[in-house]
Amino acid sequence: MTSSDAEFEKLISDAGEWAAQDPDPITAAALAELTGLASSGVAAARQQLEDSFSGTLQFGTAGLRAALGPGPNRMNRVVVRRAAAGLAAFLQDAVEAASPGTRPRAVVGYDARHNSDVFALETAAIFTAAGIDTFLMPSALPTPLLAYAVRSLDCDGGVMVTASHNPPQDNGYKVYLGGRAVEESGQGSQIVAPYDSQIAASIEAVGSLDSIELAESGWTVLPGSITGEYEAAMAGLADVENFPARELKIVLTPMHGVGGETAVSVLNAAGFTDVSLVEEQAAPDPDFPTVSFPNPEEPGALDLALAAAARLDADIVLANDPDADRAAVAAKDPDTGAWRMLRGDEVGALLGAHVVARHAADVRQSDSSRGVFANSIVSSRLLSRIAAAAGFAHEETLTGFKWISRVPGLVYGYEEALGYCVAPELVRDKDGISASLLIAELAAAAKAEGKTIFNTLDEIYLVHGLHASDQLSIRVADLGLLDAMMNRLRADPPESFGGSAIETFVDLAEGSEQLPPTDGLLYLTKDLSRVIIRPSGTEPKLKCYLEVIKPVGSAAELAETRQAARTTLDHILADVREALGL
Repeated sequence: MTSSDAEFEKLISDAGEWAAQDPDPITAAALAELTGLASSGVAAARQQLEDSFSGTLQFGTAGLRAALGPGPNRMNRVVVRRAAAGLAAFLQDAVEAASPGTRPRAVVGYDARHNSDVFALETAAIFTAAGIDTFLMPSALPTPLLAYAVRSLDCDGGVMVTASHNPPQDNGYKVYLGGRAVEESGQGSQIVAPYDSQIAASIEAVGSLDSIELAESGWTVLPGSITGEYEAAMAGLADVENFPARELKIVLTPMHGVGGETAVSVLNAAGFTDVSLVEEQAAPDPDFPTVSFPNPEEPGALDLALAAAARLDADIVLANDPDADRAAVAAKDPDTGAWRMLRGDEVGALLGAHVVARHAADVRQSDSSRGVFANSIVSSRLLSRIAAAAGFAHEETLTGFKWISRVPGLVYGYEEALGYCVAPELVRDKDGISASLLIAELAAAAKAEGKTIFNTLDEIYLVHGLHASDQLSIRVADLGLLDAMMNRLRADPPESFGGSAIETFVDLAEGSEQLPPTDGLLYLTKDLSRVIIRPSGTEPKLKCYLEVIKPVGSAAELAETRQAARTTLDHILADVREALGL
């Protein structure tokens, strides 16, 4: 017998053992079929089987996220049961250490993806059996509502079963900590180190699957009023006194996700009553039939919404991703007459300026209570200029809201990937619904003055300089290619980008006083152009973030300056491709 034959026999044996313990007849049957095809010589089946059993799905700062299917390297009921049991043990230990003799509290939410409700229910059953006071969301609801509930219900932990904007074949398991399980700055936030490794160790220590107990009852299914409480809290963010304009025609798409009903309710309650849902994408559908990727950033994702906006002569399009923690906005560009989606950095600046304006209009707030603005290191530097001019402190963090949400004194935070936190006292995470409300508020205010949000952006550029950004994303089939490209840059670093010499180079893997280590490279050129290159933390992609800054003397120079910035970005893009060997 060759080593290949022996490896295949072990693979078949492992698959058989897995199928025998699998509590899900669907994945057990799928595994039996896959094993049969692989045994009969179907190469694709063998490859899929090998990948499914190539290792154990690793629990990290994003929790768990993978394709649905049988095997330890997929999302399924076996993997979720072990994760729930490990997380339960972690919560028990953390709460016992902080408050001996008391029971942990946890809340579990889920979206409308395939198996989300099953994974959530089994998590609630395992938590309850482990002695945790457990609350289960009443239906498939947005991720921000779960993050709100962790704080509102004073829970020590929270689980959201979602894969956010991933393809339909995926699902995930996002973990929040609160109460007695985490330090003050992390109350209600997603996990970061060292909690991720501690939870992973607890999962690893879980015994056999049949040793995990599931209660038949005992958890509390939350009443629908939890949704009403969230909606009232978000609608309460509206500043009608200082920004009374509400004449705005909105087209909104939840992109086949769970945010539509909640978002419309919040907007209506805040006075925005002219809201039209994109009919084809209004109802939750785990197959996301009208989009290739259910992510507003992806080309074509907003086509139906933009068509509806043109048909209805709308003022803006608002889009949430399927779990509604992100928000996108599109409007008709007055320079071209065409509809276009704003970049995350553009919306981030608009919201930052609007938060400043709201603060300035509120005479109850003193200068000392202004707090901190924050954004991820790959986001635009424009927010720091807006903050400084208005007397707010500013911090940069690593990519991800698990970092942004932990900034002490946070008033507003965002990341360029369409994530915005406008009410950290309510939701310590990105929230596409509350962000959509403030976007509508600033757009209505602009319309009342005869302007568009693009005019508002130009006013910001006149004060702080035109900040133009772009991205290059390289999707790979083999994760090893990401390491190879990063190693190439470290071994043979570029000397310039866009014709401007590199003056500052930072290997982010080395960390600093301000930032923990992360795999990424930062370049700053003499003309203040910036390039950051890093592997994605959630997808098999290498992501390159580009930004150029151009001073603007007057409104008459804006068009010319915009074109100059675009030309510089194009030159930098070409240089980045060359540096990566593309």
